[in-house]
Amino acid sequence: MPLENFIIGVFCWVEVAFQELTGERRLRSRGCAPKLSDSEVITMELVGEFLGIDTDQGIWEYFRWHWHEWFPGLGSRASFAKQAANLWLIKQLLHRRLAGELGALSDTIHMVDGFPIPVCLFQRAKQSQVFKGEAKYGYCAAKDQIYYGFRGHVVINFNGVISGLTVTSACGEEREALWELIDPLRGLLLGDKGYLSVVLKQALAQHGLELETPLRANMKETRNLHFVQCLKSTRRRVETVIGQLTERFHLEKVWARDLWHLTNRVIRKILAHTIGIYFNRLLGREDLQFSNLIQA
Repeated sequence: MPLENFIIGVFCWVEVAFQELTGERRLRSRGCAPKLSDSEVITMELVGEFLGIDTDQGIWEYFRWHWHEWFPGLGSRASFAKQAANLWLIKQLLHRRLAGELGALSDTIHMVDGFPIPVCLFQRAKQSQVFKGEAKYGYCAAKDQIYYGFRGHVVINFNGVISGLTVTSACGEEREALWELIDPLRGLLLGDKGYLSVVLKQALAQHGLELETPLRANMKETRNLHFVQCLKSTRRRVETVIGQLTERFHLEKVWARDLWHLTNRVIRKILAHTIGIYFNRLLGREDLQFSNLIQA
């Protein structure tokens, strides 16, 4: 897909969905409407994120130098960044809408996993004032290291569509964060050993979710071996999605300096990821095949 078509396609989807969400309601109680429409701002954010440009300044500069004729209302960088951050709730609603359209909420198989979001190098943690009192020390099992920052928790469906993502402090309890992500999910939920808990399994069963996790080394496996192998194979999808969020969308890099801007950065990344799946389906491509989706 040519980049021009991608920008137009993203804008058309955002504009239609935005109008259906807001209707005749005004988002601003006073003052004049900004020259750059909210749909244009969201479009710029999503296209920028999909291209690997993940800072407000980077997105603003890219569209200023390359697409200013398409976005003539683009003003100062500060105005763009403020308008973008103020739209975080709209982007959250847009994501939930699109995730529902793609089957992420109605699917009967979901996967959950967590990943680290450091706010600075470990050596600088004691001197860092960034998110002081909010960021904490945590342990990343994949890298076998302690880090300072936050922890992301993501739930995807069988095809890799993100149904929910939340952020806690690095020492936040995975099992507690899970409750923010599972409504209205039903069916089978696959997690890693961090979610292994009889109490949690029973509580999720009352919610309509059957939790399955690997067992610890000292535990006896009583499940069918073919079933266990299928669980391991299926769970690799959530690792693929986390890899895309951290490598393509740079979710592990925290350029924000407050929770307001951090929330906006996180939600626009998962919406951009979901938009990528949306266009892959339109073109008959595999859901998570983002490479070569856009042709320069």
